[in-house]
Amino acid sequence: MINLNFMPSRQLALYAGKMFLTRSFAVLMALVLVLMALDLLGESGKILKVEGNGEAELWRYVSLRVPMLVSRFLPFSVLLGALIAFTSLNQHSEVVSMKAAGLSAHQILAPMIVASLAVAALLFMFNETVVVKATRTLNAWESEDYGPIPPDSGILSNVWVRDGEDLVRARLVLGRGKGARLRGVTFYDRDYGTLARVIEAERATQQRGGWSLEKVRIYDARTNMVLRQGSIQLLQGVEPQRFTLAQVDPAERDIHALRGAIAELEQAGRPTEEAVTGWWHKISGPLSTMLMPLLAATAAFGLARSGKVLLRATIGMALGFAYFVADNFSMALGNIGAYPPFLAAWAPFFLFLLIGELVLIRQEE
Repeated sequence: MINLNFMPSRQLALYAGKMFLTRSFAVLMALVLVLMALDLLGESGKILKVEGNGEAELWRYVSLRVPMLVSRFLPFSVLLGALIAFTSLNQHSEVVSMKAAGLSAHQILAPMIVASLAVAALLFMFNETVVVKATRTLNAWESEDYGPIPPDSGILSNVWVRDGEDLVRARLVLGRGKGARLRGVTFYDRDYGTLARVIEAERATQQRGGWSLEKVRIYDARTNMVLRQGSIQLLQGVEPQRFTLAQVDPAERDIHALRGAIAELEQAGRPTEEAVTGWWHKISGPLSTMLMPLLAATAAFGLARSGKVLLRATIGMALGFAYFVADNFSMALGNIGAYPPFLAAWAPFFLFLLIGELVLIRQEE
């Protein structure tokens, strides 16, 4: 008769789950500290170069960058934490004791799977409430070369729009709809493929039928002269949605805002592959933490005295790295439309779920 009780011992389940979580979060803390220090070394000069920036801006950068590092490296930390926990259990013959008590490989693994599901839920909420805001703000701040930016919940950065032959770049897009405003506007006026003028403006606001550019600098390529004007009217017929939909970055929007952006893109007849792939990955990405104990389970089973614990741990780490490579490759194919968005986001997850189960069953069951 098949034993469907995957956690027959509450004490063992708590022991294994606690060991797994403590090691995973210890690895995460160490990784984030090291990576943040290296990142800050590279960016601190750019931040402090701006007049008026000081220690407060450095701490601001850290507060924005740390959530992004936590989100990116938490699944990897769970993999390493599971490998450390399994290796320790194997080295101290605790796995042998559990199996002697009648536990199967899946019963030994079950507490860590449940704990990793809880971690996945926390990661999803953390991404939706903290990481998207930090990513949006940091990207906008970097676009301004770490200068002052106004607080705004709808900030988009480095947006390009085509108007016929002409190109328009806005360093920042603030707000949406009738309240949209542009900062750092550059208009490339092209005449039959040849650059005729470059018009730069500090900001642009909407006027009836177009936009009013303020503090304008005009370079005329024909006369090789630079003119300055207080304001000019430009971009006739260019609607604000052209800017707000020109760059839909899934990393900068929560799952509900991204769904709304996808609907707007569909209504405008714009490509939606990258946005839809990112929407699905907002779910499959955090769930990847559930795979890590399964892929790391090769380090748990087999006799420690066989001398192959390190080899099995290396195999588990290789499987985890292979998942991350396959996930990034699949997402890239989904973004360009080579894969359907759902398949691009979920294929690596289910593939490595089957591989992990196959390895576990083949090795132990």
